[in-house]
Amino acid sequence: MADSSTHGSRLGRFVETPVAGEFVRAFVPPPLPPVPPIDVLSLLNRLSVAERALGRLDGIIMLLPRQELFLYMYIRKEAVLSSQIEGTQSTLSDLLRFETEAQAGAPIDDIREVSNYVDAMMFGLERLAELPLSLRLIREMHARLLRGGRGGSKSPGEFRRTQNWIGGSRPGNAIFVPPPITELDAALAALEAFMHEEQSKLPALIKAGLLHVQFETIHPFLDGNGRIGRLLVTLYLCVQDVLRKPLLYLSLYLKTRRADYYRLLQEVRERGAWEAWLEFFLDGVAEIANQAFDAATRIVDLFRQDRERITVESERAGSALRIHDLMQQHPYVTSNQLVERTGLSPPTVNAALLDLQRLGIVEEVTGRRRGRVFGYRRYLAILSEGTDPLPAP
Repeated sequence: MADSSTHGSRLGRFVETPVAGEFVRAFVPPPLPPVPPIDVLSLLNRLSVAERALGRLDGIIMLLPRQELFLYMYIRKEAVLSSQIEGTQSTLSDLLRFETEAQAGAPIDDIREVSNYVDAMMFGLERLAELPLSLRLIREMHARLLRGGRGGSKSPGEFRRTQNWIGGSRPGNAIFVPPPITELDAALAALEAFMHEEQSKLPALIKAGLLHVQFETIHPFLDGNGRIGRLLVTLYLCVQDVLRKPLLYLSLYLKTRRADYYRLLQEVRERGAWEAWLEFFLDGVAEIANQAFDAATRIVDLFRQDRERITVESERAGSALRIHDLMQQHPYVTSNQLVERTGLSPPTVNAALLDLQRLGIVEEVTGRRRGRVFGYRRYLAILSEGTDPLPAP
């Protein structure tokens, strides 16, 4: 237990609040930045490793022949991972095939949730051109995240007007009870003020880590808090020009370390242990940035190798290269879509697809005679790393 004389003002306060016929102790966090201040000196090594990894990722993205393509796929990977943390069973293949209007293996509600996450993320990034990072922007993104499907009844786009809780079957046995309604507006106003303050002089990566925990602790929505809280990190780093492209997503790191993640969130709330959380957070930033750098490098190599193989070994190199080019943007396609998008005739497309299958570049994924769907096998394998659904708890 932290010495309260050292960390007393880092500790929040509890408010007795009635919920569903019982009184519970709801937690109200102190406003950011923490007092006593964050010990940035103890974090400097980790901070510089994380910043270097982000700089390297930013650098290779600028060299990619198709930045937008990598971004398009990476955002979809993040959407799948972030939704899996919340319990969906969709895979990246499910989402991409859903978007191709192909047969999907996962429950349609699951895929719609992931698809909504992509939409909310893209919307938020585009809105930053005309709206500052703010509570209003967060609410607008939330409305898109919960549109339709299972979230439709959970007040999309609205901060909660009832008490919520985390863990447990009722408020009385919950692991954590966020601030009561009477304290919510003040806590959110302080959070928004911290997004824009400059007096603390804290590095942007550290501020992003603080904002994430504070948002999760306030838990202002009835549903979707985790997904919006993870998005907040990337949006903040884009606003601060730490990232030129929105390519840092922590969901894979948090998915594989869920127990540590939840424990550290609780330790901030119970003991004001911000530095331990920030060590974990900065390690995650470095690890995920390095993984993204590695994936980008391997994808560029794969496209180059396959292009060379098609040029040398294909009997229909011209049409096969056009299909290969298109499948970099749409790793799942039907032959009808290829006809439509390449302008090639159906017999030419089918002959080129057979050739690409023979070379092991493309595979048919449905096993059907009609309405067949073709996948860019090795490209999908790189993209899908780490995206198998979590086992049920």
